[in-house]
Amino acid sequence: MKFGKRLKQQIQDSLPEWRDKFLSYKELKKLVKLISAAPTRRNESWRGRNESLEYGKAESDFVYLLDIEIDKFNGFFMEQEEEFVIRHENLKQKIKRVVDLWGPNGIHPSEENYKEEMEKIRKAIVDFHGEMVLLVNYSNINYTGLAKILKKYDKRTGGLLRLPFIQKVLVQPFFTTDIISNLVKECESIIDTVFPAEEAADRAKEAIVVAGEGIFRNTVKALLTMQEIRKGSSTQSPFSLPPLNLPDSDLIQSIQLNAAVPIV
Repeated sequence: MKFGKRLKQQIQDSLPEWRDKFLSYKELKKLVKLISAAPTRRNESWRGRNESLEYGKAESDFVYLLDIEIDKFNGFFMEQEEEFVIRHENLKQKIKRVVDLWGPNGIHPSEENYKEEMEKIRKAIVDFHGEMVLLVNYSNINYTGLAKILKKYDKRTGGLLRLPFIQKVLVQPFFTTDIISNLVKECESIIDTVFPAEEAADRAKEAIVVAGEGIFRNTVKALLTMQEIRKGSSTQSPFSLPPLNLPDSDLIQSIQLNAAVPIV
């Protein structure tokens, strides 16, 4: 599947409020086509110098639009990251309150109330886990799109934007997923504590039932996308995504996500 179609599908499968936060790949692709159709910068005649100035402006406009996209990614990613940190703490506190109040050793032990509240918590924690995986995928797919559009630009124009621009991208907040990946791991540990101590496979199945079709289906699609863009080679390059730092959990253990991603 071509990247443009994959990105379109990911946007459709994302949460509705996320859909305008992805890379404007189609628009950037059109701009690359327009720039590549313009005269190159190599003509040294008087007319050629004017055309070279026009080409230089087109390149500046292209970089400007890429910078706007990065600002969009960073703003959205950091906002979600901050929200997830807060939600993670709130979930931990809520679990503690339920256990302390209605648990077997709580202040007012109540099997009925405890079961009812823990059911709500299970749904919340599985949804939360799914949303964090979607955010990691958001980072991955937007980085991949940037690398691909820059490759198209260099190939069609003879420019050399790709390497210096990607080096800048690698230090952007949206590309740095360590906090979210750690939250996913902690979330997996919480899932192990709030679901009944059954066999791992049964616990994973119960998590799917608790979550319902929506968020879990979207999470699985995101994981499959991250797997797909990592196929083909394990060779590292300056443009490779790092290995995905997610836990080998009951929910995602069947999907291998540890290869580097060549942007070809």
